[in-house]
Amino acid sequence: MASIKDHPLRYALNSELHARPFPSLGAPHVAAYLAVRPPGDAATRDRSVDLEHLSALLKHYGAPLPAENATHYYGPMGKFALKWEQHTEFVTYTVFSDQISDRPFDPAEFDVFPADWRAGLNAERITSILLRLVQRPENNGQISDVLRDWFVPESLAVANVLDDAATVACDFRIDSAGHMRVAIFAAPQTGERRLGRIVQRMCEIETYKSMSMLGFAKVRDFGGQLNDLDRELTNLMAAMRASDAMAEDTLHKLLDISVQLETLSAQTSYRLGATEAYQAIVTQRISALRETRFMSRQGFDEFMMRRYEPAMRTVKSSEMRLQSMSARAIRASELLRTRVDVERSAQNQEILASMDRRSDLQLRLQHTVEGLSVVAISYYAVSLASYALYPLAEPFGISKGVLTAVAVPIVVLVVWWMLRRLRSKIH
Repeated sequence: MASIKDHPLRYALNSELHARPFPSLGAPHVAAYLAVRPPGDAATRDRSVDLEHLSALLKHYGAPLPAENATHYYGPMGKFALKWEQHTEFVTYTVFSDQISDRPFDPAEFDVFPADWRAGLNAERITSILLRLVQRPENNGQISDVLRDWFVPESLAVANVLDDAATVACDFRIDSAGHMRVAIFAAPQTGERRLGRIVQRMCEIETYKSMSMLGFAKVRDFGGQLNDLDRELTNLMAAMRASDAMAEDTLHKLLDISVQLETLSAQTSYRLGATEAYQAIVTQRISALRETRFMSRQGFDEFMMRRYEPAMRTVKSSEMRLQSMSARAIRASELLRTRVDVERSAQNQEILASMDRRSDLQLRLQHTVEGLSVVAISYYAVSLASYALYPLAEPFGISKGVLTAVAVPIVVLVVWWMLRRLRSKIH
């Protein structure tokens, strides 16, 4: 039987769904997580540099190197396990170890990333996490006592997740070593794959939260400029109502504001769009945890509602304000352009009326000149006719004055008729 021809991307696209599996982790376990943002534009940056940094880390531990053009990696790295993922704007490294230290969230756990490797890492840290996965005590009071020692109570978020598979806690604060702290207390019956999903989701929540907050920082940066443009636009629209306002000057100023708004929109559109996407991922990851309340403490959804959502609403409102101002500037420009067209039409009508008056004056002047021309031409014509008729005056006994007087009306009539005929031919 003839085989069916596959689409050239069929296997590649199907493999993409399985490219980033969750790790399988048992309790106890610790993890050091690092998310960095390489320099340059996300669409044009050289992604091969990310692989070079990954290869350098793996070579340090004598681990197998990743495949060429890889976007993800998971495998052993000495006595550790490494999970590496390359995203559009950032790169993440997660190192797992089952050798848990006695000191909770020991900064030495982050030394799994060698100091010389970190120094040569051409990227900015977005976030770093020290994660501690341990067995859950039978008494919730013991968990509460531990959380009081590990976290800042004022901002602590803690909840039971995935049908009481584990208790997860985080205060979303950076400790003295420069890392976030995440504690997971696993129930005895919870499987290793489920624990791996919980760890992965907690890292993703923190990463995408941090990336979305870049949009909030961007909004604060251009907020002052947006206020200035809003004030200028309002003043110009108020000036449009003044009857003595110079419409064309106002139109040029409106067009300048429109250009600035469009430039600002172009410069911020990617970041604001990415912020919206990252916010959606944070919301989805928290929802996927299916959290329930732990000892009347605030959960992650409540924490985000109080601390994170206002920042995202600020970003959204600033984006809508920018779009609204651009639309206002365009509408004002169109209205003012209509006013300029009307004023120009009135000016054109005045010019045409002035041209009509000038044409009328020119016609009258032309008629006057034509009358004078008849007189002047007739004068010279009478003189010529008199000289021609003088020899006939003596035989007929007519004086020269009588002969000239008789010739004058005849010559004038002939000259007037000839000029009239010439003018009619020209018209």
